[in-house]
Amino acid sequence: MKAVRIFVRSVRDALKSSIRNFSLSFASIMCTTVTLILVAVAIVCAANVEKATKSIEDEMSIVVYLNQNVTEEQIKNVEIDIKSRSMVTDVIFKSKDEWKMELAKYSTTFETAFNFIGENPLMDSFTVKVDDIKKLSDTAKYIETIDGVETVKYGEEMVETIITIFDVLQKVVLVIVVCLLVVTAFLITNTIKLTILNRQSEIQIMRLVGANNATIKLPFIIEGLIIGIIGSIIPICVTIYGYVILYSRLEGHLFTNMLQLIKPYNFVFAVSFALVIIGGLVGMYGSLRAVKKHLKI
Repeated sequence: MKAVRIFVRSVRDALKSSIRNFSLSFASIMCTTVTLILVAVAIVCAANVEKATKSIEDEMSIVVYLNQNVTEEQIKNVEIDIKSRSMVTDVIFKSKDEWKMELAKYSTTFETAFNFIGENPLMDSFTVKVDDIKKLSDTAKYIETIDGVETVKYGEEMVETIITIFDVLQKVVLVIVVCLLVVTAFLITNTIKLTILNRQSEIQIMRLVGANNATIKLPFIIEGLIIGIIGSIIPICVTIYGYVILYSRLEGHLFTNMLQLIKPYNFVFAVSFALVIIGGLVGMYGSLRAVKKHLKI
């Protein structure tokens, strides 16, 4: 019961202090709000980039063309060699006769051309998929060295461009978010520091009546937590309504149907929960930093 009373009193004192130092608390709340909006944007972008990357990975593959005079034994050896690579997830073989039948069905022009030529000019091939788009290039280079392989295609320029864009985007977003979180923690630290200075006499009285360190520190920590949680309210609203509207306007995809966006429901609530946690942790960190530096107890 004593612990409950201390906690309730600490919450009351934290609320009073937030109201008493409203201008400072407001500045910290606004900074937290702006930061968490950007964090929300970063999370949404990162999650959808991850989904897009996965979709592209599912579509991207390496096409391996074999020599015209390749034997059945060589085909089996090439398949075994490709499958031995840990990053390879799927290997599909298609013979030149299967290619011929498929193209002939697709167009009578191809059928006429094949009949005119007499022999099959196509090549046996493998379609290879890997578990990470970043491994396409290295895997393709390795496959090129296998005996019996004529040529390897995997859309080199497009893959390199996609990897570069995704890497730069993730790094820029990470740097911006970290900088803003540091600034927010700094502002909350200063807010709590000034609150401590304004309550020096009250703290001295609490010491004289035998209050322990935890009892004195707790209201300041809760105040930081409150600032962080309040600062997350607007970002949560922006995330929920903003993403639902965005998803609806874009009809669930970005530029092309291949780049499907994550469905809003459940996703926006998960992001909102993460924002509350981040806001609370940043607020508490700022408070703890202030308490440790400026409350000499």
